[in-house]
Amino acid sequence: MTSLAVPEHPWLLPGELVVPADQGRRRPRRTTRDWIVDSVAFLVSLLWVLFVTADALSPDPAMAIPLPHDWMTVGDALIGLVCAGLLWLRRRWPLGLLLATTPLTMFSMAAAIPLAILFFTVVVHRRTAIAVAVTGAGLITNLVFSWLRPDPNMSYWASASWGVVLTFAVLAWGMFVRARRQLIVSLRERAERAEAEQQLRVSQARHLERTRIAREMHDVLAHRISLLSLHAGALEFRPDAPPDEVARAAGVIRGSAHAALQDLREVIGVLRAEGDNDVDAPEPPQPTLADLPALIAESRSAGVKVNVSDIVDRSGEVPAALGRAAYRIVQEGLTNARKHAAGAAVTVDVAGGPGNGLTVAIGNRWPVGTPAGGTLPGAGTGLVGISERVTLAGGRLAYGRDDTGDFRLAAWLPWPA
Repeated sequence: MTSLAVPEHPWLLPGELVVPADQGRRRPRRTTRDWIVDSVAFLVSLLWVLFVTADALSPDPAMAIPLPHDWMTVGDALIGLVCAGLLWLRRRWPLGLLLATTPLTMFSMAAAIPLAILFFTVVVHRRTAIAVAVTGAGLITNLVFSWLRPDPNMSYWASASWGVVLTFAVLAWGMFVRARRQLIVSLRERAERAEAEQQLRVSQARHLERTRIAREMHDVLAHRISLLSLHAGALEFRPDAPPDEVARAAGVIRGSAHAALQDLREVIGVLRAEGDNDVDAPEPPQPTLADLPALIAESRSAGVKVNVSDIVDRSGEVPAALGRAAYRIVQEGLTNARKHAAGAAVTVDVAGGPGNGLTVAIGNRWPVGTPAGGTLPGAGTGLVGISERVTLAGGRLAYGRDDTGDFRLAAWLPWPA
C-alpha cells in the first residue's frame, strides 16, 4: 500500500499532525511552527512578568493589584519567570505541569499568562473530561485569588466574574483547536482507510481476473493436449499406417503443440505481470457460440465420432458471456470423452432461445474396460471450473451416469429475453 502524499509545507503544521503518535514516534518532534509558537508564548509570558512587576513596583500601579510588601512582588515575579520557563516543557508533561502550578493561581499575578497557556495546552491535548476537571479547579482558585488579592476599584463578585469569563474563553478556544485537529486526523485516517480499501479491491480484482484467465487456459490446454495424446496414440498403435495419414497426424500434432505453447506463453505472461502493467497484459482469445462448429470439426479430425443433434442457429444473437460459457462446456465435455472414453461416440446438443434459456448437453457411452495405452490423467478441476462458471452465470449443471448408463454432462444457462 502506498502512503498518502507528504504535506507540501510540513513545517507549518503541529508535530502531531505531521507524524501521528501511533505512527512512528510516541512523542513527535517539534516542527518549525511549534518552535515559533513556543518562542512567542515564552516571550509574551516574559514580557507579562516584567510588565506586571514593574507596574506593581511603581508608585501608582495602573493594572497590577499591589501587594503589601515589595519582597512579595519580587517573589511573584520569580514565580512568573519559573512558570514562563516551564512552557518549554509543556508539550511533554502538560497535565503534570498544570496540576503542579494550579495552586499558584490563587495568589500569583505574574504567572497568570504562563498558567493560562498551560491550561490551554491541556485542553488541546487531553480529553474533554480532564479539561472539564482542570477548568473546575481553575474556577475555584479564581475565587480564592479574588479574595486574597481584592481589586480596590471593583467588587469581589465583579472581579471573580472577570476571571470566570477569561477561564471559559480559554477553554472554548482550546476545545475549538482540539476539535479542528481531531477533524484533520479523522479525515486523514479516512483517506488512508479508503486508499487501503482501494488497493485491496484492486488486488482482489487482479486475483479474480488471473484466476479466470487460468481457468480459461486450463480448458484450452486440456483440449489441445487431449488432441495431441489422441493423435500420438494413433501413431503409436498404427506404425503401419499410410504415409499420408502419418503425415496428416504429425501435422495436427505439430499444430496443436504450437497452439498449446502459444496459449501457455500468454497465460504465463498474464500471471507474471505485476502492478499497473496488468491492464496491458495479453488477453487470450475469447470464443463464442459461433466457434462451436470449428471445435467439433477439430475433434472429428482427431478421430472422435461427434454426433450433433441440434445447435442454435441464431448464434450471433447469443450474448457473448453466454456463448463463451456454452463453448467451454462443450469443450470440457469433448475433452473428458477423449480422456476417459476413447473411441466412444459423443453426442452434442445445444438448444434454446431468448427467454427460455440455453441447454447444453454432451453425452457418450460409458467406457467398458481400460483402453489400450491407459487413460489420460485428470484432476477433475475442469468440471469444477465448469460448475463455478455455470453457477456464476445463474444456471444449473448436472453430470454423471444417466438412466441408460451413459455419461452425460448437461447445463442450463439463462438467456434473457
